[in-house]
Amino acid sequence: MGKLKVAIVLFGALLALCTKVVLRVEGSASSSLEKEIEAKLKLLNKPAIRTIKSEDGDIIDCVDIYKQPAFDHPALKNHTVQARNWSGKSAEADINLWNPRVDLPEDFTTAQLRLKAGGDSTTDFQSVETGWMVNPRLYGDRATRLFISWTKDSYKTTGCFDLTCPGFVTTGQLALGATFSAISSQSSKQYEFNAAMVWDSSSGNWWVKVNNNMTVGYFPGKLFGPGGLQHSATSVEFGGQVYSPQIRKKPHTATAMGSGEFATGRLGFACYMRNYLIKDYSQQLKYPPYAQETT
Repeated sequence: MGKLKVAIVLFGALLALCTKVVLRVEGSASSSLEKEIEAKLKLLNKPAIRTIKSEDGDIIDCVDIYKQPAFDHPALKNHTVQARNWSGKSAEADINLWNPRVDLPEDFTTAQLRLKAGGDSTTDFQSVETGWMVNPRLYGDRATRLFISWTKDSYKTTGCFDLTCPGFVTTGQLALGATFSAISSQSSKQYEFNAAMVWDSSSGNWWVKVNNNMTVGYFPGKLFGPGGLQHSATSVEFGGQVYSPQIRKKPHTATAMGSGEFATGRLGFACYMRNYLIKDYSQQLKYPPYAQETT
């Protein structure tokens, strides 16, 4: 299994949430993306109870769990941190860990699972996502890191990665943006981690957990309003994505997905997902009965 940097801190009766909230930005000061990130940094400027420096040099701030950024969202005013519930509908997979090349400063690449609900699958949907990502613009380096993402409206006006906007409630066991210390390489040992999202029918929350029993936190059902993901997901996607401003342009980006190799390379060369399972209304954990390949 891939190893994650984990932080749990208890200060007497006060539970402190430890999370990587300092984003480093590359690029010119006039960049609109940089201005957006700077604005979000101000939004996330919570007083730290304690600051930890991890083995790989990350600075992790610990804040009062009841003053975390999620509660700045209008839908989460007076929200109480929920107890975990892993008994509902779910999706999970073991995701092979790699550190693919990222070509341009604004590019990123992921391997992930995504749950979606809504209308048209490309222009009118709600989604929650988790997996690993290499994103130098967001994290300031090219390390492989744990991430989450969400949107209520196809990313038109809502949603973000990790805690760069209010919404996702972290529960103190794992810092979003944590690095994976064990990474696969060609013709060598392969590493993976288990990622899962589980729906709580009593609240409509979607819980994120890794390596079977480590809780990251949850997407509150209230983020999505009546119906939609608060009620259920209508599709599950297992795979990866590459974002770049140089897609379908010349020169095309050289940012890689997964290991950077085609599936024909097989084990030891191609990035894989295995044990991809869902739990629907039958409450039976099973392989998806209806699956199709998309690009």
